[in-house]
Amino acid sequence: MKIYLDTIGCRLNQAEIESMARQFRAAGHEIVASPHEADLAVMNTCAVTTDAASDSRRVIRNIARAGVKEIIATGCWSTLQPKEAENLPNVLKVVPNSQKDNLVSQTLHLQPSTLNLTPPPSFDLEPISRAPLPGLHHRTRAFIKAQDGCDNRCAFCVTTVARGEGRSRPLAEVISDIRFALEGGAKEIVLTGVHLGSWGQDFDSHISELVKNILRQTDVPRLRLSSLEPWDLDADFFLLWKDARLAPHFHLPLQSGCESTLKRMARKITPASFRDLIRAARTCIPDVAVTTDVIAGFPGETEDEFAESLAFVKEMNFAGGHVFTYSARPGTGAARMKAQVQSEIKKQRNHILRAALDESAQAYREKFIGKTLTVLWEATSEMGDWGWQMEGWTENYLRVKAIAAAPRWNEMDKVKLNEVDGESLKGEIV
Repeated sequence: MKIYLDTIGCRLNQAEIESMARQFRAAGHEIVASPHEADLAVMNTCAVTTDAASDSRRVIRNIARAGVKEIIATGCWSTLQPKEAENLPNVLKVVPNSQKDNLVSQTLHLQPSTLNLTPPPSFDLEPISRAPLPGLHHRTRAFIKAQDGCDNRCAFCVTTVARGEGRSRPLAEVISDIRFALEGGAKEIVLTGVHLGSWGQDFDSHISELVKNILRQTDVPRLRLSSLEPWDLDADFFLLWKDARLAPHFHLPLQSGCESTLKRMARKITPASFRDLIRAARTCIPDVAVTTDVIAGFPGETEDEFAESLAFVKEMNFAGGHVFTYSARPGTGAARMKAQVQSEIKKQRNHILRAALDESAQAYREKFIGKTLTVLWEATSEMGDWGWQMEGWTENYLRVKAIAAAPRWNEMDKVKLNEVDGESLKGEIV
């Protein structure tokens, strides 16, 4: 059977869809690059914003238009809105998040133990930008799911409703998946989870123990951690980055730089505690990249509160980040709050915050002109007599372009960075 897999949303969704690809292949089925080729499709949906929910519906409809007669919907949006998902064209069934790990075995009417997951010739890794999972598309990074669910009750977040309580995957399973990915050719491992920093709390351990064991038990060339909540970390955590295999990049969601707004959000941080954590990271790890998430127009956000938040965002000098316009999600505390901010004001604040983050990201990139960093090449395009145009990422998550005499996909090179080119840097392979 030919199977098409697609996903939107977070890196955890990507990790899950890649796991499904391995399981389908292990059962003898083919993963195809286009829905036009497929007999069956699986769509991993997202509900973090209204736009994500809309995108989930749109992608399912597009898959149906492409001629796929049987579509399985899974993920957060279809878990929250199963009836609506079932009513979309050609949706065979909806698999909620609570049953997602067994989606493949249930679909194929197999016992999970019969799926012999031996390493394939190439592992399904991350592309430069989100794309449907093709059959033979080569990538360089592997997303590994270490944790799922969340016990926080942030007022704006629907993920807790969709994903359930926080739970950690056993260390042995995570290590096994990493070894599998490395044997398949991955050069970078990205640990993912809804609340990754809480890993181990359900069995009296800590995320630092997970990191230490991965470094001790595997020969991973580069290990990157996805989003971490600031309150799960302390200054000692950053001492682990003495190991050069750890990517010096942290994505630490702020959401607001205003203390009163953070309280309404039910976030477990203050601007002061966040500032102290960033200082600790930068003290331990020179030139570390810190990126973030910020919400524009949270309910009750006054002009003064927005100004306070903006000033703090500028003070932090982030290496980049995402700005989300607040959208009410059913089942969350914020959706019931009074003083919802007008749509036009939210859009204006989004634009201002985005400009501030763009400015600090540009300044961060400029710091590295003239320096030499290691780049993992993730994409190539032929350039004739000039050679091959390479694109990849440094350890601190700077996007780099360079010309190579031969394709260098999935290889690491030292690159001298010569100039900023928009959101990338141009360099010369040393």
